[in-house]
Amino acid sequence: MDFALGKVLLNRSIWVMKMKKRISMLTALLVFLSLFTGCHTGKRNEYAEYQKYSDSFMDTFNTITQVVGYTKSEQEFRAYFEKIHRRFQELHKLYDIYNSYEGINNIKTINDNAGTRPVKVDREIIDLILFAKELYDLGEGKANIAMGSVLRIWHDYREEGRSNPENAKLPPMGELQEAAKHTDINKVIVDEENGTVYLADEKMSLDVGAVAKGFATELVAREIMEEGFTSGIISSGGNIRVLGKPLDGVRGRWGIGIQDPDKPPIMDEENLLDTIFVNNASVVSSGDYQRYYVVDGKVYHHLIDPETLMPGEYYRSVTVLAEDSGLADFLSTAVFLLPYERSRALVESLEGVEALWVMPDKRVEATEGMKRIMKSHGASGATE
Repeated sequence: MDFALGKVLLNRSIWVMKMKKRISMLTALLVFLSLFTGCHTGKRNEYAEYQKYSDSFMDTFNTITQVVGYTKSEQEFRAYFEKIHRRFQELHKLYDIYNSYEGINNIKTINDNAGTRPVKVDREIIDLILFAKELYDLGEGKANIAMGSVLRIWHDYREEGRSNPENAKLPPMGELQEAAKHTDINKVIVDEENGTVYLADEKMSLDVGAVAKGFATELVAREIMEEGFTSGIISSGGNIRVLGKPLDGVRGRWGIGIQDPDKPPIMDEENLLDTIFVNNASVVSSGDYQRYYVVDGKVYHHLIDPETLMPGEYYRSVTVLAEDSGLADFLSTAVFLLPYERSRALVESLEGVEALWVMPDKRVEATEGMKRIMKSHGASGATE
């Protein structure tokens, strides 16, 4: 493993241990499958006391979050679910760039005080920003949390275009180029000792959309596993975190469906491109069919290349598999915005990371490790 990445993941583990602590119609690129692909009857009695439960909420990170799990009782599942929900609500408020909350200094508070003063924030914000800053070079600068000034322009034009399609327009390039002058990640100053974050450019702002949801999902997953919830899935708008294996006495692995970019994001096997089978891992996708609007018949999505200041056009979608959901979330953006040779080289340089690319012509490329867990290449949920 690359030393810098090893340091990042080591630091991430330490941070999590220290802490112990908009609504889309399921724009998730990935959906859960109840695939029973083999019968291990000898094990069924071992898991007879476990039942499958699920529930969802839609008041965090502008998406639907679904929790699926096997527990010994519905009461036990409800207790885990409520803790997951409360924690997501806390992290949503901390990582929010649009709204203020009484008594909370969040990412918006940092942005509101750009060029003025350092803002004292909770440790979860410090950790998120340090995580993204340390990964910045790994992703060749393609996933930059300091891109807020540019991304806000695109956000406003996209929202206007979705509300009034007949008046949909592209942001003027001159406006984007001016905003891009204020995206230097080195001007995001973190003072760990004092617990503050300062933006040393009054015209810059943070947008943590490329990493916050995955980072939060990983944090919640680790916390809830420590409390005993060890067989389940947390899906936050396409950020899938798999906990353990399904305790149904039938499957050895969870089946996670990869959304076909040309099909509606509905939980239907007919809308899937493929299925991968995993345990104890995170699966995150980025695609051109999420958060987009149409101008003069052309689709413009939300994944903006810092070099061109336009939406990336190398792929229809990419799917990244990694143990850490924050890393998978970050890489899904970087991998999407890099040309294929560099994109694949990045993935293959990282231990435990696999990826799948859907090209503009719908051709599918995948790392060898990803192929080994794909249904189309013979994998199944029956494999331990």
